[in-house]
Amino acid sequence: MRTMKGPGLFLAQFAGNAPPFDTWDGITAWAAGCGYAGVQVPSGDDRLIDLDLAVGSDAYRDDLLGRAGGVVVTELSSHIQGQLVAVHPAYDAIFDGFAPAAVRGNPAARTEWAVDQVKKTLTASARMGLTAMATFSGALAWPYVYPWPQRPPGLIEDAFDELARRWRPILDHAEDCGVDVCFEIHPGEDLHDGISFEMFLDRVGQHPRAKMLYDPSHYVLQGLDYLANLDIYAERIGMFHVKDAEFNPTGRQGVYGGYQSWVDRAGRFRSPGDGQVDFGAVFSKLTAQGFDGWAVVEWECALKHPEDGAREGARFVKDHIIRVTDRAFDDFAAVGTDTAANRKMLGIGE
Repeated sequence: MRTMKGPGLFLAQFAGNAPPFDTWDGITAWAAGCGYAGVQVPSGDDRLIDLDLAVGSDAYRDDLLGRAGGVVVTELSSHIQGQLVAVHPAYDAIFDGFAPAAVRGNPAARTEWAVDQVKKTLTASARMGLTAMATFSGALAWPYVYPWPQRPPGLIEDAFDELARRWRPILDHAEDCGVDVCFEIHPGEDLHDGISFEMFLDRVGQHPRAKMLYDPSHYVLQGLDYLANLDIYAERIGMFHVKDAEFNPTGRQGVYGGYQSWVDRAGRFRSPGDGQVDFGAVFSKLTAQGFDGWAVVEWECALKHPEDGAREGARFVKDHIIRVTDRAFDDFAAVGTDTAANRKMLGIGE
């Protein structure tokens, strides 16, 4: 067993256009002041990082890490770029807003740009001494997640074949970089539960760099057993988001939420400790399984102010990280026998 690292904070939901959230120096100093030891950085936010310089300049990387305000960089994230690796045409217009103007209205060019961005994020991660990258898989099959109208034979298979075709070169680049690709298992992505992740793994040859970003909140909202998920996929969990959720179905709505706003949905995200996730059990299982990555708070709450959620989240993670023991609790009663004594105790001779 190993002791988990933390607390870390995912900066994507906090970066903004007002101080201290508009500069690298400001937001990292603020995170440290909240009690965080590390930050997870969205590679597409140029207020925080210049991805091209992070790839190409030792001086820039050294300066960036040196100005991190008392925290370390836990991982880089390419969630937005990963999303754009695979976009169903139904979502073209809305996802174009995530892409630079030069590739909007051109899905092929947008995909090419996204693939390049994810590869650059992997390269930058390696050059910053990081071993994992967070991302989304994107989605071609998501509009057909509910089987009505009846799905034509082969539709989902073709979608996953194409998704794997796009990601395999990225995963191979990740292998060259020595960096794991940790897919956040998330509704809206084709990799949204264990079965869909397995379908993808089968098509990329069980690629050793294809890992999971474990976030129990997404499993609560699907009605999936988030603790059993840890047992099943222990070998594939490469990253951990500490995010809470609650699911309170009524006679009027359930998993699909009736098109309501987040605050009015049966399932909604909450700050750590305010929802239904049994984080004591989650931290215990991850520790017993030897997970020694970062426990990273991702603030997404329908009710609580983000700055309050951040401050409380740092303390919540500190209180849940288990410093692993270096001895068995009953060592005080050890009797110090040897092989001969053991055999004599069992009555099996000298």
